[in-house]
Amino acid sequence: MTRRSAAKRTADARRAASRPVHSGRVREWHGEEGWGVLTTDALPEGVWAHYSVLVVDGFRELAPGQAVTFTVEAVHQDGYPHRALQVWPTA
Repeated sequence: MTRRSAAKRTADARRAASRPVHSGRVREWHGEEGWGVLTTDALPEGVWAHYSVLVVDGFRELAPGQAVTFTVEAVHQDGYPHRALQVWPTA
């Protein structure tokens, strides 16, 4: 990991820590493209998520229907009104 990417991850983690945490499910996941859509009762219109925000060891991928916990920011991304900042698969 480069110094710049480590600094960016630290800044992203600080920004995400100040956001409310949501529990929900993966609505759809496009593994070949590295993105998907999360949903929760509080944000039924969907939350766009990129594989780079997944907090997992190894290969970063989710599956439709999988339970997740996540933080978001209100930024339009590819037609969705929210974008995930960090996503953790729920056991």
